[in-house]
Amino acid sequence: KVVLCFSPVGSTLRVRSRKFPAVVNCTAIDWFHEWPEEALKSVSLRFLEDVESLEGDLRESVSDFMAFVHMSVNNMSKSYLTNERRYNYTTPKSFLEQISLYGNLMVKKNKEVSANVDRLENGLLKLQSTASQVDDLKAKLASQEVELKQKNEDADRLIQVVGVETEKVSKEKAIADEEEKKVAVINEEVGEKQRSCERDLARAEPALKAAQEALNTLNKNNLTELKSFGSPPAAVTNVTAAVMVLLAPGGKVPKDRSWKAAKVVMGKVDEFLNSLINYDKENIHENCQKAIGPYIADPEFDPEFIRGKSLAAAGLCAWVINIVKFYEVYCDVEPKRIALAAANADLAAAQKKLADIKDKIAQLDANLAELTAQFEKATAEKLKCQQEADDTARTINLANRLVGGLASENVRWADSVNKLREAEKTLCGDVLLTTAFVSYVGYFTKSYRLDLLENYWLPFLKKQKVPIPMTEGIDPLTMLTDDAAVAEWQNQELPSDRMSTENATILTNSDRWPLMVDPQLQGIKWIKNKYEHLVVIRLGAKGYLDAFERALSMGDTVLVENMGESVDPVLDPLIGRNTIKKGRAIKIGDKECDFHKDFRLILHTKLANPHYKPEMQAQATLINFTVTRDGLEDQLLADVVSAERPDLEKLKADLTKQQNDFKITLKQLEDNLLSRLSSAGGNFLGDTALVENLETTKRTAAEIEVKVEEAKVTEIKINEAREHYRPVAARSSLLYFIMNDLYKINPLYQFSLKAFKVVFLRAIRLADKDENLKIRVANLIDAITYAVFIYTSRGLFERDKLIFTSQVAFQVLVMKKEINATELDFLLRFPAKPNCKSPVDFLNDQSWGGIKALADMDEFRNLDRDIEGSAKRWKKFVESECPEKEKFPQEWKNKTSLQKLCMMRAFRPDRMTYATRNFVEEKLGNKYVEGRTMEFAKSWEESGIATPIFFILSPGVDPLKDVEALGKKMGFTWDSGKFHNVSLGQGQEVVAERALDEASEHGHWVVLQNIHLVARWLATLDKKLEKYSEGSHDDYRVYISAEPAPTVDSHNIPQGILEASIKITNEPPTGMYANLHKALDNFDQDTLEMCARENEFKGILFNLCYFHAVVGERRKFGPQGWNRPYPFNVGDLTISCNVLFNYLEANSKVPWEDLRYLFGEIMYGGHITDDWDRRLCKTFLEEYLQPSLLDGDLNLAVGFPVPPNLDYTGYHQYIDEMLPPESPYLYGLHPNAEIGFLTITSENLFKTVLEMQPKDSGGAGAGGVTREEKVKGLLDDILEKLPESFNMLEIMAKAEEKTPYIVVSFQECERMNGLTNEIRRSLKEVDLGLKGELTITSDMEDLMNALFLDQVPDSWTKRAYPSLYGLGQWYADLLLRIKELENWTADFVMPSAVWLGGFFNPQSFLTAIMQSMARKNEWPLDRMCLQCDVSKKNKEDFSSPPREGAYVHGLYMEGARWDTQTGMINEAHLKDLTPTMPVIFIKAIPVDKQDMRNIYECPVYKTKERGPTFVWTFNLKTKEKPARWVLAGVALLLMV
Repeated sequence: KVVLCFSPVGSTLRVRSRKFPAVVNCTAIDWFHEWPEEALKSVSLRFLEDVESLEGDLRESVSDFMAFVHMSVNNMSKSYLTNERRYNYTTPKSFLEQISLYGNLMVKKNKEVSANVDRLENGLLKLQSTASQVDDLKAKLASQEVELKQKNEDADRLIQVVGVETEKVSKEKAIADEEEKKVAVINEEVGEKQRSCERDLARAEPALKAAQEALNTLNKNNLTELKSFGSPPAAVTNVTAAVMVLLAPGGKVPKDRSWKAAKVVMGKVDEFLNSLINYDKENIHENCQKAIGPYIADPEFDPEFIRGKSLAAAGLCAWVINIVKFYEVYCDVEPKRIALAAANADLAAAQKKLADIKDKIAQLDANLAELTAQFEKATAEKLKCQQEADDTARTINLANRLVGGLASENVRWADSVNKLREAEKTLCGDVLLTTAFVSYVGYFTKSYRLDLLENYWLPFLKKQKVPIPMTEGIDPLTMLTDDAAVAEWQNQELPSDRMSTENATILTNSDRWPLMVDPQLQGIKWIKNKYEHLVVIRLGAKGYLDAFERALSMGDTVLVENMGESVDPVLDPLIGRNTIKKGRAIKIGDKECDFHKDFRLILHTKLANPHYKPEMQAQATLINFTVTRDGLEDQLLADVVSAERPDLEKLKADLTKQQNDFKITLKQLEDNLLSRLSSAGGNFLGDTALVENLETTKRTAAEIEVKVEEAKVTEIKINEAREHYRPVAARSSLLYFIMNDLYKINPLYQFSLKAFKVVFLRAIRLADKDENLKIRVANLIDAITYAVFIYTSRGLFERDKLIFTSQVAFQVLVMKKEINATELDFLLRFPAKPNCKSPVDFLNDQSWGGIKALADMDEFRNLDRDIEGSAKRWKKFVESECPEKEKFPQEWKNKTSLQKLCMMRAFRPDRMTYATRNFVEEKLGNKYVEGRTMEFAKSWEESGIATPIFFILSPGVDPLKDVEALGKKMGFTWDSGKFHNVSLGQGQEVVAERALDEASEHGHWVVLQNIHLVARWLATLDKKLEKYSEGSHDDYRVYISAEPAPTVDSHNIPQGILEASIKITNEPPTGMYANLHKALDNFDQDTLEMCARENEFKGILFNLCYFHAVVGERRKFGPQGWNRPYPFNVGDLTISCNVLFNYLEANSKVPWEDLRYLFGEIMYGGHITDDWDRRLCKTFLEEYLQPSLLDGDLNLAVGFPVPPNLDYTGYHQYIDEMLPPESPYLYGLHPNAEIGFLTITSENLFKTVLEMQPKDSGGAGAGGVTREEKVKGLLDDILEKLPESFNMLEIMAKAEEKTPYIVVSFQECERMNGLTNEIRRSLKEVDLGLKGELTITSDMEDLMNALFLDQVPDSWTKRAYPSLYGLGQWYADLLLRIKELENWTADFVMPSAVWLGGFFNPQSFLTAIMQSMARKNEWPLDRMCLQCDVSKKNKEDFSSPPREGAYVHGLYMEGARWDTQTGMINEAHLKDLTPTMPVIFIKAIPVDKQDMRNIYECPVYKTKERGPTFVWTFNLKTKEKPARWVLAGVALLLMV
């Protein structure tokens, strides 16, 4: 099976069914209608059974209320759509969500209330137990104090014993110290001596070593060798002798030291060697020393020398020398060694003495340590006892402090417990109202929310049979949030107005994902501050689905910013929370993603009025973050004060933040206090930290409360100072909301709050300074109002500027309470009394109905009688050319400006645009009605990298030249590569993107022309512009141009582009004054001086400017001005100026004819396609360009002579001083010419201003008949009155001969048949469609729409004659035409006076006149023309047709009137727009008999549209110059 689901909203289903009939033919359609009230009740009742905390008898009341809420929101949504044009839908899903939210909130709130009660009761319990514990603690303290006294005495006794022992030890230690010092001295001396000995011994060491080495050279062999010498040399003998001296025993030196004796000594070699080796070198006898001296002194006693004689002798010689050397040193050392030994002995004795003393001290120390240990133990016990006593005392103190400190809490908490117990009882009602609030009111504006709450929901709750218990005067917000949370939000930059707080509460508490409608980006600013780790995603951005997947699994908060009206279907499961796997996963596309329970999605759009389909609104909670009047007023007050008094605003901001912080802190402290108390253990009084914390908390809370009171006083002072600036903020807020409503007129008029604030702050900076605050505030209000007026109006079409300024004027006066709301309502609505017959000839019935309605109001009582009584005076006033400038008759001239406007609306609706302009000028000032345009360079100064300039294109105006001129001046030209000009169309998008990329990086200018042609690319452009609005080169600028869309539905420019940019309309200005100035603005003093023939050049150029202004401005008079609208532009004027210069330079005389031809046929004439318009252009030039202008004899208009020879500024001044007030006379037209278009303009003005009035929410009007019923009624009525078709066979058979007139009647009957058959066929088809017997096609639907809107359907218009009537009038006219044809074809007798306008093709009848006379008189048809003689009679005065030609009636003259007395064209009467012509006798004459003197060739048209409806030219007599009637646009019309 296949199940198709379609939304019935919009035309999608209808269009698809029509394109694919199988959708209807091959399916069983199950159309789900809105749930009726019974269904809502039964569903809610079923689900409410699951809510345990809801008592049985209340369930029915709750379900009734839920159903009522759903129904009331449905009704309110209709009224919301009617008044605000915003779509708010409810669906069964939103109803189910309401029930689900109610259940969830009930559980949550029950838990919260129970938890709070438990916490508070716990706290109270702890406080009560504290008081009872205090007495026990006091008894404990007394016993602890007795024990402490005993311990103190024990400790004191021990301390004396320890003192005595300590003294002993001290004395012994003193003695030991003395001894120690002595030992140290001895030790030092011994050390010194030892070091001295060692130094000397070190000196003897080398000699001993040398002696040893000398002995080493001796051995048995070489000694034996020495001994064997017979008589050795003397030197050797001396050596042996010396050895003998040293070896002499007991110092007895032998006398005989000869060789011989020596030999004996050396006899036993081994012994001899041993005696040498073991020689007592330390003890050499004194005699030996003396005896050895001479030997050593001998120079030959040298081992080296002796070595030559004997090796052994050399060794002995060395031994002797070194032994003696050693001994000499040793003799020095010896006394020292003896002294050293003595010193060592002293040292040992001293050390022994010291050791004995130390042993004694150690003994004493041991005794002392034992005593000290006993003392310390006693002291510790004493301290412990002291500690316990102190703790008990402190605990008593803490308990007293706790009981005393929290006494106020004790009362407050007890009170809170009672309140919470009460709240438990009313919980079901409070939560019910809160649920309804969160579920349904998010998308409504403030007034609608209040209306629902106070006029629907609360009264319903009070009227129920079983009343639901509810807190009196409940505020739904208090159930969901508290001051601390709101304060925190405001710190996060949430606006502080009530609406924003409600929105934030709904956003944080709704079960569905919130969808913020946030055109001013205030909500998104708060969201970005509120959530730290926010994932910001843009739909369609690269990799956005991956970002979603990551966020889903990580449990992040995701913000989808700048959504459109539709969402990628791939995200539907996510937005609808269609989870799988028991809520653990969700499908995105074909991927399953983990669904983290903390994941949160916030949707955001900056569209001001998005239309989200019901399916989207069912899945998300729409929240309207659009800024409110008072919310914006507060913000702007902060801005203006921070600009004017930054000190004050900083103080205010700091104070607000401080107050918010205090609220948060107090809440935290209270929670902290309770949680500490409730989590404290059994003996919590021992927890000093806890009690001190509680005290700190209490103290902080008290301090904060004092500070809060102080801050309140300061805040009052600050607010008093700030309030002086309140009028500035109020005016600015009002202006923003007027600006913001302009999109209702044209979707191009969209302005962002950000752009408004830039203008606002700039105006503050530039406003005139003044010491006097009141004057300064007035200056600020004036500067801001004018700045906003300039900023806004340069982006408005001329036709809408007066709407804007009058809305500003009315709203400013309403705000100042200077205007009566009833009078304003009358002016805008004009609720004229119907069916009133006017008793005076100068007022029509509609006007009289308005006067009767006015006369019912106190201020205008007797106005109707006064007009009837003084008809002459009033007639003069009403029929004056500019009544808005005249004084009202009698006491009516003393009425207020608005009251005069109300009366003028009744008297002269056509003059209301002028009257309103005068009203604006009087109330706001002259500068608000001047039509001067702003220089482009000034607008450019306001542009920037984030602010493009958007040109709204008008026909015949090229704004690009301004950009190019400025670019040239500033060095941004095509040649320098810094100027990119892209004209968008097929394939140019890539070029444009490249240009933007390059320009943003290098600081170039980009012009994007005609962006409306590339609708699909505009979203990309929007994103590009947004991307480059930050971080681009400072010189980067974008200029955009687009044509306005013909209908609202075809508008395709994204809101982002429109809001960010400075909009400029380059429309030709309105009014002669502005046009003439603008024409002159194209030249300068240099232009005026460039021609050698200055006088002629200046004169002709000024007249050319006047001509340019006239031809451009005549367009506003519609077909009477020009048959077809032409795009005359500035280029025509500037080129004409160049041509004029060239021709004057080249000719000695002014070539008038040539100039007129060039301007009239080529420069301006080149645009013209209609011959009558060409005649008009030519006539203007003949009037304005003639030799008399050089003599100053020429008047360009009545009362406006050509200026004398002046300079450039002089011409502008001349216009200011000499130009007559705006009137059609300036363009050659009669004042009647503007009555028609002015009446329509003023009707449109008041209708639009009325639509823009701030709407009060109210129920929708009483339901009328449905669209289908109305169409069916009309259809039946038309078919009933529609005569049968003409039987052509029968009619043709009746005609005996087919004269030209009869042929015309045949043709007319055939055409009429074609039309009536189509009417009959199409209506029958629609009738079958309405019965359900035929499928309704798009053609049938168009026909139904036309019938419903009282328009002639297109399919009928194609077969009919031109007509401007609405359907009712058109059909009545059709029946008259059929009747006329029936009368004529009954017997084919020519009517006495033919209704020329009754023909499909009047030309055929006029040609028939010529044909019949040509046949009768045998004249050539191509040499004939028609002659028109206007009679003085009406059609009733003719009983038979003329013999030749025809009498025709039913013609009307526009632009003049036919004067029956003189038989000529004459000036029209005021307010008689299209006087009826008498019957005209038309006959054919040969061309050569035509008299063209004093003749005006008057064109005849079928309708006021003129142009394509041209019929013929009638030559009418005139006394005046024909040129006058040409300029006045005089023509004859067949239908008005």
